[in-house]
Amino acid sequence: MTTSKLQALWNHPAGPKTIHFWAPTFKWGISIANIADFSKPPEKLSYPQQIAVTCTGVIWSRYSTVITPKNWNLFSVNVAMAGTGIYQLSRKIRQDYFSDGEPEVATE
Repeated sequence: MTTSKLQALWNHPAGPKTIHFWAPTFKWGISIANIADFSKPPEKLSYPQQIAVTCTGVIWSRYSTVITPKNWNLFSVNVAMAGTGIYQLSRKIRQDYFSDGEPEVATE
């Protein structure tokens, strides 16, 4: 049974023998980098970058559900991108618009 599932994955039109597999697989690096930035102070985050990550995730998540063949790797990486982008944007917005007191000045 396991062999047949691996063979089905290998021969899938969006499987490892195609760019339709490898492009989304490498795109996971963006989501992983965004997760690594969760520990970064919100004032160091960029609105344009996080908006781009969020919009890319939302748009391509939708696209991956309407194309044939279904590419669940593409769908999952873009859901992760949208989720991490939304989280980072929420951190930045809370810092910029809803924090109490004076903004802290970063010293280096």
